[in-house]
Amino acid sequence: MPSLATESTRRAALRWLSELRVAGVPRVRVLFANHPRYADLTPAQYAEGFAWLRSMGMVTEAGRPVVEVCEGELWDDVTAGAVPRVLWSQAAEDAKRVVGAAGEQALLRLLRQRGVPHVRHVAAESDAYGYDIEAAWSVSERAHIEVKATTDPTRLVVHLTRHEYEVMSADADWCLAAVLVGSDGSAASVATVDRRWLHSAVPADRGRGGRWESVRLTVPTCALTPGLATEAWALLPGWLLSSAPVWAFQSSPQAFA
Repeated sequence: MPSLATESTRRAALRWLSELRVAGVPRVRVLFANHPRYADLTPAQYAEGFAWLRSMGMVTEAGRPVVEVCEGELWDDVTAGAVPRVLWSQAAEDAKRVVGAAGEQALLRLLRQRGVPHVRHVAAESDAYGYDIEAAWSVSERAHIEVKATTDPTRLVVHLTRHEYEVMSADADWCLAAVLVGSDGSAASVATVDRRWLHSAVPADRGRGGRWESVRLTVPTCALTPGLATEAWALLPGWLLSSAPVWAFQSSPQAFA
């Protein structure tokens, strides 16, 4: 796995991905060095961010981004110094919804390309299942897959609902797939989030008067396994996926009810 990096390197990498959509590497480097909006980071930190993107294959030799970071995932970086801080916007919510749908479709394609005979997109039918995709080779090899998609390769942040968590707790076939959505809509990377870590990371209800309904989790590298697997079945073994591992910046979990 890649070495952990600082938060400033993560922020620099996100800014590179955003600006490279409309300009080349030399022009973006000049922008970072001269525009006051970007003066909170040094040229060395921007160089470290770009070097990480290169090492992870997140930019091409021509300097084009492999992923296009959506507004919702740039929001923390853009509003870091804003007072008062805005925690929600319709545009960011719409962007997350588009990325989520793209991640589900990308994983459906991967499973079908691998020849999994039974693949069903249950999220298109109802939210009641507590997962997005059913996949099975046989009765003993089946999976109920909850998909969390992102365009941010620098860290993995997922939102888990109470219903999804309760289904996970009762269903041994449930698994959480993290999908990095590429600029072409493909799955640039896929990883499985450890169930035991999820159990340890969710908050505890405190008293009869309240209960958590959703939680925001920053997933550490130690809770990720390349590929997609339940405890009994490897649907997409990590060695089948050629992309480099990502999401290695955070070394400790954070949870917010």
